[in-house]
Amino acid sequence: MSDSLHSRPPLERMLRIHQALQAGGFPNATALAREIEVVTKTIHRDIEFMRERLNLPVEFDPRRNGYFYSGEVSAFPTMQITEGEIVALIVAEKALQQYRGTSFEKPLLSAIKKMEQALPDTISLNLADIEQTISFRTRAEPVLNLEIFDALAKAVAQRRQLELHYRKPGQPVEKRLVDPYHMANINGEWYLFAYDHARKDLRTFVPARIQSVTPTGKSFERTQKFSLEQRLRDSFGVHSGEGKFEVVLRFTPRAAGYIREKKWHPSQSLRDLKDGGAELRLKLSSLAEVQRWVLSWGGDARVLQPRELVDSVKNAARAMLDM
Repeated sequence: MSDSLHSRPPLERMLRIHQALQAGGFPNATALAREIEVVTKTIHRDIEFMRERLNLPVEFDPRRNGYFYSGEVSAFPTMQITEGEIVALIVAEKALQQYRGTSFEKPLLSAIKKMEQALPDTISLNLADIEQTISFRTRAEPVLNLEIFDALAKAVAQRRQLELHYRKPGQPVEKRLVDPYHMANINGEWYLFAYDHARKDLRTFVPARIQSVTPTGKSFERTQKFSLEQRLRDSFGVHSGEGKFEVVLRFTPRAAGYIREKKWHPSQSLRDLKDGGAELRLKLSSLAEVQRWVLSWGGDARVLQPRELVDSVKNAARAMLDM
């Protein structure tokens, strides 16, 4: 038998069976197997799938010793996909780099491969060219303990309580009893959102800082309505605070072009200045993350308000000079 036919996906075999049934010749499993170059057991399995999963009216006529459609079938229910969707599929597969080694990698790759196998042969596109033109890179890849990551993901899915040994930078390891609500990848970094029993509130944990994970054997129900979108609505990253700050930043003409290229926060308003610069306004609940962001622009960003942010940026800049 032909190796190329063996490598074809089941969808293509069923399409060949469909075409034979549409021709009206009452083909049987033996004739179909010979034509498609597979064993008769494969044909029986494909026909069963066409009946049960695709709801096609395939019947067997014992007098003619062959299969036929007992009702009208206008077209085979195959996947319709555009060239743009194929490109998007390749981009998605490339984006899997950030999930390499995690418990998400295998099911994501499996789903993408199934979609690729279902593509009809009539679509012609040089996938090799696209493969060479798209890539994803990360500036600083998070260091993950895959066993801990997998344990967190399972606990979130199964709503299992955990005891964590957690260490913040520059602090000793401490025990944290948590109900893990949600895991999220935000700007390339992984975070665990969990209810902390000692603090009686939701807290954000960085998986790379977790030294060990121990299931307590208890399950939990969410005692409060959790919405990641609502929780991060007024944060500049993942840190949520209790404050309400009107942040006003001014950027030089050199930096303004970069600022205009992105939407930095849902609340932002951007105003062009006469000198070519830009003024950015944000409404935030915390200043910690925006302070680090402002400092990353060096002398191309200036804080106009609030006063707390003006002072913290000045103090941080002086500290860097004094080191």
